This record gives sequence, structure tokens and C-alpha cells, in this order.
Amino acid sequence: MYKFLQYTVRDYMTADPITVSVETTLRELETLLEQHTFNGVPVVSSGNQLLGFVTKLDVLKAFRFSTDVQVPHYDEIMDGTLVEAVMTREPVTVRQDLPLTRVLMSMIELRNKCFPVADEAGKLHGVIAREDVLHALHDSTSG
Repeated sequence: MYKFLQYTVRDYMTADPITVSVETTLRELETLLEQHTFNGVPVVSSGNQLLGFVTKLDVLKAFRFSTDVQVPHYDEIMDGTLVEAVMTREPVTVRQDLPLTRVLMSMIELRNKCFPVADEAGKLHGVIAREDVLHALHDSTSG
């Protein structure tokens, strides 16, 4: 277990993750999330600058009932809504050199399933997910 104290985000993150742009439709996002069983993906510019993060929950939010729309039309929303409209702007990020102990605590406190890994300039380097932290915990106990 003591090995876990030495691990950093860099050791267990998914480098160069799959990303989407702000112009991606919710239908395209849904297909991507289903193909890869992700909960969410980073939203980046053409220069790999992190613009936001979009999750399955964000897709569900597009179907909120309101006084104007009581039964949102599925195809209209999925084909006509872009990621830009539902993504979380300025998501909580972590650095590559952050200890996994800190990531673990942040995941518990914030109830996040994953964090984008970005540098000070906002360039995306990866994603660290709950599964990655669990993998590190397991690795720290094996010989």
C-alpha cells in the first residue's frame, strides 16, 4: 500500500484520450460513449486546448422538462444540439505530477468519475478515471 503514496497521475492516466469538439452533435457523442463505454470525454480545440468536458449526465440534461417543452423530441435534440450547449466549461483538472492520493480524495469529495489532465496553459495531456485509481491501488499491493 505504501507504493500508492509514490504514484502520480502520469503513472496511471490515459494519455492522448479520445476527444470531441464543440461542433460534435449529441448523437455523435452518444455513439462515441457507447462504443468505448466512457462516462465522458474532454472537449478540445484544434490545438488540443481543453475547452470543457462532456458526460452522459450532460446529455441527459438536454432533455430537461420545462414549462416550454414538456416532452422533448429525442431526434431533434440528439441531431440538433451540439456538445458546446451542454458541456461543462472550465472543468476541474489535475496536473500530471499530482499524487494519486490527492486525486483519490478529490474524486471522493467532488464525486467525479474522472478528471481531464491538463497543464498550466490548458493543453490536454490525458484523463484519469476511477478505474485508473483502482488499478493503482491494486498494483500497490502486488509484489
